[in-house]
Amino acid sequence: MGRLNVGEKAPALRLPAVPEGEVDLAERAAAAERGVVVYFYPKAGTPGCTGQACDFRDSLASLRAAGYDVIGVSPDSLEALERFADKQDLTFTLASDPDHAVLEAWGAWGEKKNYGRVITGVIRSTIVVDRQGLVTHALYNVRAKGHVARLRRELGLD
Repeated sequence: MGRLNVGEKAPALRLPAVPEGEVDLAERAAAAERGVVVYFYPKAGTPGCTGQACDFRDSLASLRAAGYDVIGVSPDSLEALERFADKQDLTFTLASDPDHAVLEAWGAWGEKKNYGRVITGVIRSTIVVDRQGLVTHALYNVRAKGHVARLRRELGLD
């Protein structure tokens, strides 16, 4: 599936997750004051993904105060996500999508360049979904470093 566009209904997202066991986007969006930030990353514990996750961790209080929840999605196993969350003190939801179904539905799985080679994998992306499940921001091929600061600016938080 292609990339999501602003104004579209976000695809369903129901995945195994830590710490809660399972996460359902529709439930989380309805419970949030403004919406949910869903970010897709390639691999827990790698330098870029760790930096990005720690940036979300460090901004979590202000994102929640502004009415946003955060869900990180990767193809990692639940066990790997548990270790990642424990080691980095991550207090937001990390969801496991090992078969790439959600990643594909959200346009976050496909061909990308990695060190000059074309490979298939996770396209680092962030989608913001409002309480009704509509996409308000769709950012693809983002850089790990500085991404959360850019997102905060786009959300009008900084």
